[in-house]
Amino acid sequence: MNLPPGIGLGLAALGRPGYLNLGHGDDLGPARTPEDLRARTAEVLDAAYAGGVRYLDAARSYGRAEEFLAAWLDDRRPGDVTVGSKWGYTYTADWRVDADPPEVKDHGIATLERQIGETRALLGDRLDLYQIHSATLETGVLDDRSVLDRLAQLRADGVAIGFTTSGPGQADTIRRALEVGGFDTVQSTWNLHERSAEAALAEAHDAGLQVIVKEALANGRLTDRDAAPLLGEVAREQGTTSDAVALAAALAQPWSTVVLSGASTVPMLESNLAARDAGPDPRLDTLREDPGEYWARRSAMSWT
Repeated sequence: MNLPPGIGLGLAALGRPGYLNLGHGDDLGPARTPEDLRARTAEVLDAAYAGGVRYLDAARSYGRAEEFLAAWLDDRRPGDVTVGSKWGYTYTADWRVDADPPEVKDHGIATLERQIGETRALLGDRLDLYQIHSATLETGVLDDRSVLDRLAQLRADGVAIGFTTSGPGQADTIRRALEVGGFDTVQSTWNLHERSAEAALAEAHDAGLQVIVKEALANGRLTDRDAAPLLGEVAREQGTTSDAVALAAALAQPWSTVVLSGASTVPMLESNLAARDAGPDPRLDTLREDPGEYWARRSAMSWT
């Protein structure tokens, strides 16, 4: 499996009524029933496909994202998209925005078996890539022989296997996964504020893995809603938006294959796609933050 390079679409903010992106509640407004979000997901997917997006990324924990994506695939029948999903978190919010927690993490073999069955029931043979959701050294998933053997079986059956990372220990997780082997992709957080994984991502790329960048807009902090003055200045100089410049920085990394947009509206998606005409600026290197401080701030964000 070769990922279609460029901007992809992640469905984390579309498959459930709450998420931790800045302004997510304002973007959705009161129209948050499953029927509302099914229609919105189809609208954004239509715009993404028309805009040349060919990688679509879901997860079991993204509420009903897999279901909405499956309905769109069945209705539109695009023959040239690549579909990825993830296992390891269970959505527990029951369509509430204020649920605490909204999802529960478990990387055991029982969760893998249950969730691959659920994903297959919705996406069938449209599933191209299956990823461990937020692998860490602490959960032990990269050393669980039963899990690794099951993933290897899926891989032998034609499904590419990947893993995603989160937190200040991303680099250590990536390097451990490279030692274990058996992975085709890695999906990690990288953005102008959080760049601690970039050396490890370059190593993964050199080892033959395809790299997917998530949270390139730092959950909304690198948009016009909350952009540092310097980012806003660079965007104005280029005649574009802060999010386009921030995404352009991720697209410019020599090791990145796909950079995900997490758009929940068509105008937001269109602004993200303008990254193709924007350019990186070395002055933005000064926006780098300490990883521990970055992840502490992210953890403190509210779901809306």
